[in-house]
Amino acid sequence: MKSKMIFGFHAVTSRLRHEASSVEEIYVDAERHDRRMLDLIHAAKAANVRIIQADDQRLSNIVGTRRHQGVVAKAGEISLARNLDELLDAVDGPPLLLILDGITDPHNLGACLRVADGAGAHAVIAPKDRAVGLNATAAKVASGAAETVPYITVTNLARTMRDLKERGVWLIGTTDDADKDLYEGDFSGPTALVMGSEGEGMRRLTRETCDVLVSIPMFGSVESLNVSVASGVCLYEARRQRLPK
Repeated sequence: MKSKMIFGFHAVTSRLRHEASSVEEIYVDAERHDRRMLDLIHAAKAANVRIIQADDQRLSNIVGTRRHQGVVAKAGEISLARNLDELLDAVDGPPLLLILDGITDPHNLGACLRVADGAGAHAVIAPKDRAVGLNATAAKVASGAAETVPYITVTNLARTMRDLKERGVWLIGTTDDADKDLYEGDFSGPTALVMGSEGEGMRRLTRETCDVLVSIPMFGSVESLNVSVASGVCLYEARRQRLPK
């Protein structure tokens, strides 16, 4: 089984909680003895996971950043849906998907995964090219959501969107110049929300493939929202519409 490094308290704690058997060993900062660290070590020992004491520099060298919070885990890949057919066949009820067209900042990707998990989205979909991958930074920002929300990358996003249409999924794109606003959209059925990149928005073909376009009403002085915040606003509106009447 292929292994990877995950770091940060949220990401490592979430993996221990959901798939402790996949964690091979955990490196912890030997200088940290606070309650948060002691709780994590206790959870790791309860799961029979090997603990290795390390200094801050070694931890930074392992993951390539100093933002590890003093905890790094070596863990195997866990089993999430690998493709859309597998995912959609397993969904109970109308699927709710988030499509990200060209997100290049791992912090934004991690935050999008986090709100997708919170809103109960079934998967996040993104193109393989011209987009950031699910690296260690994105996984840390996701605070455990990278372990629970399938992140499915596709070779041709427009083709994938057309495939989703054929399976009855309604594609709702978000753009500032849409004629309808978010609250006029119908998210109660099978839905994929489509978000553009940080600076350019949706690419032309992505936009043209959507069934409908909506905008997020802005009532203050700023003109737009960060893509992860916008994703959260839209996903929770979809979730609100799906609540039992």
